[in-house]
Order: sequence, then structure tokens, then C-alpha cells
Amino acid sequence: MTRIGIIGNAGRMGQALATAIADAGASVSGGIDKGGDPLSLAAESDILVDFSSPQALEANLEAAVAANIPIVIGTTGFVERHHWLIDTAADRIAVLQTGNTSLGVTLLAHLVHEAALRLGEDWDIEIAEMHHRHKVDAPSGTALLLGEAAAKARGIDLARDSERGRDGVTGARARGAIGFASLRGGSVAGDHTVYLASDDERIELTHRAENRMVFARGAVKACLWLHDKPAGRYTMPQVLGLA
Repeated sequence: MTRIGIIGNAGRMGQALATAIADAGASVSGGIDKGGDPLSLAAESDILVDFSSPQALEANLEAAVAANIPIVIGTTGFVERHHWLIDTAADRIAVLQTGNTSLGVTLLAHLVHEAALRLGEDWDIEIAEMHHRHKVDAPSGTALLLGEAAAKARGIDLARDSERGRDGVTGARARGAIGFASLRGGSVAGDHTVYLASDDERIELTHRAENRMVFARGAVKACLWLHDKPAGRYTMPQVLGLA
């Protein structure tokens, strides 16, 4: 029975993970939240799953490396240094980091890539997302994941070729840019729609998360898939056999 340690266990996501782990026939080796000791948790676990905060990432990676166990990271809001830390850890252990652990979102990103690959720049791409009022980062990690899928298909740099937070007289949208819009309110677990719009037609690809269990079940599937993999950096599409 695979022992999964939960980092960020005190919140609703931690509770959902515990349920999903039991449903999958694995076991919860323990859990920690802010101020907890990831080294002790890692020593009792076969794999860690991290839904905590960017500030805790370095200590969590160090704990996984020290225990020589894999880690699945579902935390969002990372900057360049965080990805450098993940790359460094992936030289020693298996690491899967994603902006969204939902299997449906993983498939959606694949469809977005396929659509953007086959449709020309005369099809504008806009990504709209809505989350609960407590979410602190925008655009969401999932929106950026979808944007990266489209940007990769078109061979462009998302950081350079994106438009965000339009307000006032902004002028016409840049040809080939990927636009983002973020909404916050209520208890929305996560809604994402990718619009591909030409002069004469429009495609809308949408995913709606009804509750946090979709993320928890996907994260546990990723854990069970990753636990015996060699050192390296892995992705959710690989879990579904899409990459």
C-alpha cells in the first residue's frame, strides 16, 4: 500500500486528498500544514503531495530529496526561481509539477494545443477563468497552463505575447496574442473557457470543476503513477499517456 504524505492538509484540499487517497486504496502517512516538519513527514512516506504555498516549496523539495522519494506539486503562483528549484530537485528525484491536477483539465490543455496548432493567427485566443473569492493569484495556474499549451502550439512566448488586465483605451488586440481575463467571487472551485474566434466562427472549450475532488483524485492518480519513476521532471499529460 503506497503511503502518501500530504503537505497542506489542514484546508479543504487536504481533506479532499485524504478521501481520494483512501478511495484509491493507498494510505495517508501523515500530513502537515504551515509550520510543520516536511522532513519528518517525508521519512514516513513513499511519496509527497504538495498543495501548500510557494514560500514552502524549497523546504518541501529538500525533504523529498533527503528521503529520496517523489513529490507531486499542485501549488500555483510560482516564479522563475521556483521552477529552478524544481529542476534542481528533479536531478535527484521524480517531480511532477502542474498548475492543475484535474484529469479533465489535462485533456482540455491537449485539445487547446491541437486547436491552436491547426488554426492560424486569424483565430484570436482568449482565456477566461473564474475562482472563489479567496484565491490570491491571477491569472490562475490553470489559465496559464492552457495559455502555455496554445503558445507552444503556435511557437510563441506566452510571457511576451499575452494581454492581461485590459482597462481603458487599450487599442486593438495584438495579432497572435493570447488574452486573459480573471473573475473572482463566491465559492467557485474553478471554471475555465478557451475561446478561439475568427471573423466568421468561434470555438469554445470549457471545463468546470464542480468541487475539489476532481483535483484530489487527479493528484492521487499522479502520485500512484509517479511513485516508481526515476529522477526527472514529469507532467500530467504523461499520466494520461498524452505525451
